[in-house]
Amino acid sequence: MTIAILASAAPQARLAAQGAPPASGAVWQPRGVQSLEHELAIRPHEAVDLVPDKTYTLAELIDLAQQSNPETRVAWQEAKSKAAALGIARSALYPTISAVAVAVTLRTATLIGEFFHRQTEGIFEPVLHVEYLVFDLGGRSGEIDAAKANLLASDLGFNDTHRRVIYQVASAYYRLLNAEGQRQAAEVSLENAKTVEEDAKARLANGLATKPDELEATAARIQADYDLQAAVGVVDIARGDLATAVGLEPGTIFKVQGIDELKLPSSIADSVDQEIDRAVIQRPDLLQQLARVRAADASIKRVRSTYFPSLSFTGDGGLARAYGQQDLLPGSYAQGEVWDAELELKWTLFDGAGRENRIAQAKADKKAAQAQIDVLRDQIANQVWAAYSDMQTALRQQQAAAALLTASQQSYEAAHQAYGYGVRNLLDVVSAQKVLAQARSEDIAARTRLLLQVTNLAFRTGDLIQIQHWSPGP
Repeated sequence: MTIAILASAAPQARLAAQGAPPASGAVWQPRGVQSLEHELAIRPHEAVDLVPDKTYTLAELIDLAQQSNPETRVAWQEAKSKAAALGIARSALYPTISAVAVAVTLRTATLIGEFFHRQTEGIFEPVLHVEYLVFDLGGRSGEIDAAKANLLASDLGFNDTHRRVIYQVASAYYRLLNAEGQRQAAEVSLENAKTVEEDAKARLANGLATKPDELEATAARIQADYDLQAAVGVVDIARGDLATAVGLEPGTIFKVQGIDELKLPSSIADSVDQEIDRAVIQRPDLLQQLARVRAADASIKRVRSTYFPSLSFTGDGGLARAYGQQDLLPGSYAQGEVWDAELELKWTLFDGAGRENRIAQAKADKKAAQAQIDVLRDQIANQVWAAYSDMQTALRQQQAAAALLTASQQSYEAAHQAYGYGVRNLLDVVSAQKVLAQARSEDIAARTRLLLQVTNLAFRTGDLIQIQHWSPGP
């Protein structure tokens, strides 16, 4: 009975493990998930050595990311794979030599006169087998050209990955600086609000202010504290984003260079036309598309080679040791040299229009790749134009924000001083404080936005991977 139950239950268990989930209303837990979870848990994370208490500049963070970010490692391995594919294509130019050992035993009946005579044979042949394609009029060279183009495209893709990683790190870095600046601005605003609140309480105690004045000051202080807590949360998120872009765990603690230590650009050196022209020359993704056109050309060459004959050589050479016996007579052994050589001239005359269709397909792929170049060139020009305009706007906004901060600081100090003399009321001071807080926030945002737009323009033109055109340092 036990055997019958197990026999009937086993097929059902196999079906449950190998089939689809039994219903749509519940989460399925297949057996293989646990082993995958265990494998993922024990898989080590790539360690990055950080110097304790070191303040990292953007250039140093980018260097860490280029070594630690998994995207660069993926692109690197893909380029190595394409390099190996080129080696495989080139190997077709050389002969293939194999060591072969053949052991055969057979028994047959041979008709001799009026009778069948049983014959038994055993043969053992260790030989070298050679295969060589003598010529094929473009097939192998087309494969090699395609592999070269694919390798070039992969290398350019590797460069483009670095361009994107650099931009990701720089963007996350400037977002962190903005968040840190907003937090510092919120702390200063909170201190100002506390000062105003203390002044209001002192004046109320001396009969120089009203209770609503004190409540207004307290509400302003609480609002400033609320804004500070929100800014602290944004800093934590921005720090995690930067750590992830570098290739670190999101909770990794490290110091970065502050925005006050960075030099802001005061003008744009090149015209937008110069930026666009440089982008068309430098952008690795556009160059990568050109490499794909080369690969399409090589594919056409490879397919056209099938219209022509190919000549192949095959041969074997070695020794043979054999045993033979007829009927029940005594058997005998023999050995000797064996070889064979063959030249094959092959010419496909008809294949149901397969070659014609393959050539049409290859030509269509080439035209599509060429058209994609035009699409990408237009996109790059538009991206550079927009980035150039954004940088100009950010530069003007930063200059206006700096002037606004200076004026708001002077206005707040004047209002606070006049309030001490009893010339202005508390609402005027609270209003000036709010304007100053907003101006301080906009100044930080404008500075980081300008630096981010500089990086964005360098990203769009391809300058991020051209040291002579762009440097992330102050």
